[in-house]
Parts: sequence; structure tokens; C-alpha cells
Amino acid sequence: MNLERIPNEEKLSLCRRYYLGGFAFLPFLWLVNVLWFFKEAFLKPAYTEQPQIKSYVKKSALGLILWVAVLTTWITIFQHFRARWGEVGDYLSFTIPLGSA
Repeated sequence: MNLERIPNEEKLSLCRRYYLGGFAFLPFLWLVNVLWFFKEAFLKPAYTEQPQIKSYVKKSALGLILWVAVLTTWITIFQHFRARWGEVGDYLSFTIPLGSA
């Protein structure tokens, strides 16, 4: 998508939609929001909607960082302790690895 061709009001609306969409357990939208709108928020000359876009980009980046931290922590804990959890660990697994721990 070429943001140069979109009016500033629509940029703000799109940025807001991606920001809110990230709360639906879709952190990929926050990543897209940061990548697409970083230039608009921080590198372009000032315009009316820019402070709001900047706010959404910052919040999207923070949400993405928190989501990655939580997900990385959970994956690390699960991989390390799954065998010790016994049956519960097996129920949480999509596939059960063969062999013993």
C-alpha cells in the first residue's frame, strides 16, 4: 500500500484500526502498524493528524514488545517444563514428542 496517495484523515483511521486490531490477539497488526506508519509519524513534516498517528505507532510498538516478551517467556517455560508437567503437559501439546525426557 502506498501511503503517499492516501489523505491524512484516512491514514489516521487506518493506523487506528491496526492499533485496535492488535488487541484481538493479532500482534502482527501492531508490527505492520509500526512498519507502515513509522515514517509518517516521525520523519514527515508536521501535519494535523501526525501527533495521533505517532501515539498509535508508539503504543503499537509497546504492545508488540510486550506480546513478544510474554510469548517468548511462555515458550521457554513450556519447552523446559513440559515433560515434568506429565499429563497436563501432554494435553497442552499439539503433538506429543516421542522418546523420554
